[in-house]
Amino acid sequence: MSITKASERVAVLAALDPVSRSAGTVTSGWVPVSAWSSVLAVLQAGALGSSATVDAKLQQAKDASGTGAKDITGKAISQWTQAGTDKSNKQAIVNVRTADLDVANDFTHVRFSVTTATAASVSSALLLGIGYRRGAATAGNAASVDQVVG
Repeated sequence: MSITKASERVAVLAALDPVSRSAGTVTSGWVPVSAWSSVLAVLQAGALGSSATVDAKLQQAKDASGTGAKDITGKAISQWTQAGTDKSNKQAIVNVRTADLDVANDFTHVRFSVTTATAASVSSALLLGIGYRRGAATAGNAASVDQVVG
């Protein structure tokens, strides 16, 4: 099978839909990634509240329930802050190869964690799978993907 469309190479594995988030942490669900060559997490910030901060990181676990959950070393953004540096309306991208997971200890799942502090802020995030090893990536799209056009 010839894979020529971008949508056949990249899938939406999980999403944190755009919303004004109050202070706290939100996470995607745990996603199995062993069938992917890499994962790309994309964070998008809209308007950050006064003095707000935003942190984001990728975490790994042994299964979909989060067994043994831990951060993936080096896969966190530098904190965004509204105070003085105006990080409203920005994006961040976090790359991870599935080989970078603790595969020796059976870590097979990832999730994206976003923490908002001090003031409500608008944000969204996508967890994308790149290089599906079992054919077209569209087979790995999350159930929330409503349309693939073209």
